[in-house]
Amino acid sequence: MRIIDSGQIKEQIAKLFAIANTTLPPEAECLIKEAAKTEEQASTAQNVMNTICENLYAARRLGLPICQDTGMAVVFAEIGCDVHIEGNFEKAVNEGVREAYIGEKFRCSVVSDPLFSRKNTEDNTPAVIHISIVDGDRIKLVAAPKGFGSENMSALKMFTPSATGEDIIDFVVDTVKKAGSNPCPPIMIGVGVGGTFEKCALLAKKALTRSVSEKNSDARYAALEDEILKKVNELGIGPQGFGGRNTALCVHVEHYPTHIAGLPVAVNINCHVMRHAECII
Repeated sequence: MRIIDSGQIKEQIAKLFAIANTTLPPEAECLIKEAAKTEEQASTAQNVMNTICENLYAARRLGLPICQDTGMAVVFAEIGCDVHIEGNFEKAVNEGVREAYIGEKFRCSVVSDPLFSRKNTEDNTPAVIHISIVDGDRIKLVAAPKGFGSENMSALKMFTPSATGEDIIDFVVDTVKKAGSNPCPPIMIGVGVGGTFEKCALLAKKALTRSVSEKNSDARYAALEDEILKKVNELGIGPQGFGGRNTALCVHVEHYPTHIAGLPVAVNINCHVMRHAECII
């Protein structure tokens, strides 16, 4: 049994959110730069993509947020079954979030009551925490701040088992079409297929933390990712909604067993700021 003090968790969470809000993963930034080259020369779309690239560079160089919406703090934690945490894990995570958002002067956007008072908590807590227990004596933490311009454009549908791959493709494409310029395209699309009502949404969310260069290991779902990306980009919404070839940069599909009577599908949209950072303790 390996003992990990909750203070280490707090420290790492604070670092991860500071990094995630100011620096994209290298492969994500590279994808954006390559996409800029595919737009028509001197077009509005290319100018927008070039401005996005300049913004990414400035944020990294100056240590400033890539986007003014520094998101609601989402944390994925894989905790080894041979780990004993000394202290309260959830409290440590929220203390780390608080330290990052106040210390780095990131915008705090969380309200304590969702419907009535909607009073700002003033430290961006509480975080949304997803925990899974895995083999081993390590803890993997993934910090994924989620802005709501894109989150608000997400959707979920309970299909019947008769639904086909084409039906799912149409649902994703229609969701993006309805979103238009609102999620600040070019976007990244996470799709969850299977499980239950809440499981498919979680799959779609977690899909957004996958490396942009990583395809689904199942060739059938990898082909589904490619087809969705192709049809979404045929919409021509383009960067920031000004038209162009790049409405989406990548599509990630995750799947899970489901009930014989259903086929849940969730679409979680992310803007071009594909923020996430991870570490292993």
